[in-house]
Amino acid sequence: MWLCTVPAHCTADDEPKKPTLIKHQITGLFSKDRERDLAEAFKRLPDMKLVGIDFDRAEASVEYDVTRVFSDATPEQIIERFDNLLRGVSRHTFGVKPLCTTAREKLQFVKIPVVGLDCKACCLGAYEAIYRIDGVEQATASFKDGLVTAWIHPDKTSQAALEEALRQRGVEFPVQNPCK
Repeated sequence: MWLCTVPAHCTADDEPKKPTLIKHQITGLFSKDRERDLAEAFKRLPDMKLVGIDFDRAEASVEYDVTRVFSDATPEQIIERFDNLLRGVSRHTFGVKPLCTTAREKLQFVKIPVVGLDCKACCLGAYEAIYRIDGVEQATASFKDGLVTAWIHPDKTSQAALEEALRQRGVEFPVQNPCK
C-alpha cells in the first residue's frame, strides 16, 4: 500500500503555513551521479527547496508550503501534480511517487549483472525497463559497475520478471561459464 506523506494538517482550506519538510520517493534517481542532476532540476522549482537526498532509498526531503504550491489540490492529487512539475523541469527524467509503507525487511534485494550499459542513457533505459514493474520499490542501473539492482516485493514480482523486462529492452547479460 502506498501512502502520501503530506501532513494531515495541510488542506486546501488552510491559511498558508510555513514551508513543511516532506519526503517523497523520486523516480529517475538510478545512479549516484544523478543526485547533482536532481539538485539542478529543483533549482527550476522556485517554490520548493531540495533539503536532502537519500540515494539508498531514492527519497528526497523537500521543503515547501503545500497549500501555496498545490492550492486547489486534494491530498491525493498532490503527488500527481508534483510528479508533473518535476517531470516538466527535468525533461521527464525525474518524477515523484508516494513513499512505500512496506518495511525493507519484507522486500527482497535483487542484483542483476549486465553488459553493454556504456552511458547514462543506456542506464536510464535499463532502469525504466524495471522500475515501472508492479512490485519494484526502487531500482538502480550502473554502467560503471555493470549492475542493475532493485528492491522488490517478492509476492508481486521476481528476478526472472526483471531479467525478462531487461531482455526486451535489449540489455545483455554476461555469458555464464558452464564449466564452473
